[in-house]
Amino acid sequence: MSNARELAELGGSYGTGGFVGMKNRIINGAMVINQRGATVTANSGNSTPFCTDRWRATCSVSTATAFTLQQSSTAPAGFTKSLLATVTNNTSPSGGEVEIFYAIEGYNVADLGLGTADAKTFTLSFWVNSSVTGTYGVGFENTAGTYTYVGTYTVNSANTWEQKTITVAGSTAGTFDKTNDRGLTLRFDLGSGSGYEQAAGSWVNSGSTRNRTSGCVTWITNSGATFYITGVQLEKGSTATSFDFRSYGTELALCQRYFWNQTGGDGGANYASVASGVFNGTSAARTHVKFPVAMRAAPTMAVGGTLTAQGGGVAFSVTVIGGTNTGTNASMVDFTVSGATSGQGTVIYLNNAATNYLQASAEL
Repeated sequence: MSNARELAELGGSYGTGGFVGMKNRIINGAMVINQRGATVTANSGNSTPFCTDRWRATCSVSTATAFTLQQSSTAPAGFTKSLLATVTNNTSPSGGEVEIFYAIEGYNVADLGLGTADAKTFTLSFWVNSSVTGTYGVGFENTAGTYTYVGTYTVNSANTWEQKTITVAGSTAGTFDKTNDRGLTLRFDLGSGSGYEQAAGSWVNSGSTRNRTSGCVTWITNSGATFYITGVQLEKGSTATSFDFRSYGTELALCQRYFWNQTGGDGGANYASVASGVFNGTSAARTHVKFPVAMRAAPTMAVGGTLTAQGGGVAFSVTVIGGTNTGTNASMVDFTVSGATSGQGTVIYLNNAATNYLQASAEL
């Protein structure tokens, strides 16, 4: 890096430790964080499931069309994980939307100046491996999904890792959030209907989502087709640079701003404690839950499986949240119990199995 001007083009600056900043605006672009830990199916009954952290599918068709998403250990040199999509039911998309998508928080792209006369050029790069060759689309859109840009790339050889690059001149029109809402959304098309098409290479006041061009591959119509993606990077400037690897701990903390999942037996911690408080009457354990990092917005809390409220020498089974009063740093959570003694202290812990969990979600 020869001077401060070149460094600024990468979205960072020099500090006592060298380069500082967030060159790559994609969190978990290497697919290494997977707090949910499961294979998910995207179909009309579960149209937008999350898989590896920050990444989700869309399958909004009205037929039985479906594909799965899961973390995979198949990856190109220099990477250890990828996100794998597999067609499980290859009926026609029938005009619906089929894609993998990612929403970038406005704070993380505010310096790109999108929607202003000072909009900056940015570059998307990624590694892809698909069993279906041909031209694919990637859509970029503003907060409301009304200003859209479609870029294309070509999978030249089936079942082979290839790196792709798309450079986009930033939109000078449209509203792009610059705080904690969606600032810029990416949509990797896998065979959406013709209603999601627009010409490639320019921003359009489309009024709705666009993620492909006419003639793009309809991957979803191929039984058993596979599509791997990893090493996703979006950076300021017109040149794709080397992937911005961050430490695992840093990447996990960045992901936990949007989703936090504590499971039973996590990391060998038998019966992990997740909250403490008092029995507020005979049917509620009123507790305090502290999040590991400040979340993007006040999250939605959820429990699964079986938790235990221990207090007064008695253990109470917990399967339901009775109510929450949640902020971005912590939540007051009422766990529903039966037969407790009001005023006694209690600790909530997860029974020792990965199927037991306490979650907080503030996803975009």
